[in-house]
Formats: sequence, structure tokens, C-alpha cells
Amino acid sequence: MLPMPPSSPLLARVLVVEDEFLIRMTLAEALGDEGFEVLEAESGDAALPMLEADPGIRLLLTDIQLPGVLNGRMLAQRARERTPTLPIIYMTGQPDPGDAPSPLDVFISKPYTLNDICEAARRLTACSAASS
Repeated sequence: MLPMPPSSPLLARVLVVEDEFLIRMTLAEALGDEGFEVLEAESGDAALPMLEADPGIRLLLTDIQLPGVLNGRMLAQRARERTPTLPIIYMTGQPDPGDAPSPLDVFISKPYTLNDICEAARRLTACSAASS
């Protein structure tokens, strides 16, 4: 991934939580190419301290099935306790995850395209910025 020119404004800081290294790397690269500043974590347990330490995170992108104590849904719940307006994209291999619990939530079923993820990220961060 090439560094962005200094004149290009960042869209938002995104935390990508995915245990599969290649998937996480691909997501981070695609979002970075779209202008997002991307932070990465391999588990909910690793992501939670990042969310707690960085109030600048404007979007959580998480797999639901994660290793460790905190799965993606538990991580999202903890994140929302701290920041109720945090938009969350859930990536899931589960069929029909049901309705998103909030207008700030998007469920994207695997297999997904990078365009699906980037479009949802742009839409949620734009909505979040407009309501701030």
C-alpha cells in the first residue's frame, strides 16, 4: 500500500478485527486505499484495549467468530457501552444474522467483496460524521 499524499484528508480511523491474517491485511489495504486510517487487531481481546485507549476510532469492522474470550458481538457490545454512536460492520459466515440491532450496524455475509466493505465503511462514517 502506498502512503497517501499529505494533502489527502483521512476519512476516519477504522479498527479492523479479524483473526485471519491475510483477510485482515487485505481489508486494511483496501480501506487504506479508500482513505481510511486503519488499525488492526487479531482478536476481540486485543481490540478492546485499543478501543478504550483511542477515542479517535470512528468505525469498528469485526468478524463475529473470533478467538479468545471476546467474540465480535461481545466486543461490539463493550464498544457501544463506551461509545454509543460507534458504527459497526459485522462480517459473518453465519446465514441470515437477522436484523441489525441499530441503524449504526451493518451485517455483511461472507463471502463479501472489498467493495461491499468499503461502501459500507464510507456510508457509516459519513452518517456518523453528519450526526456529530
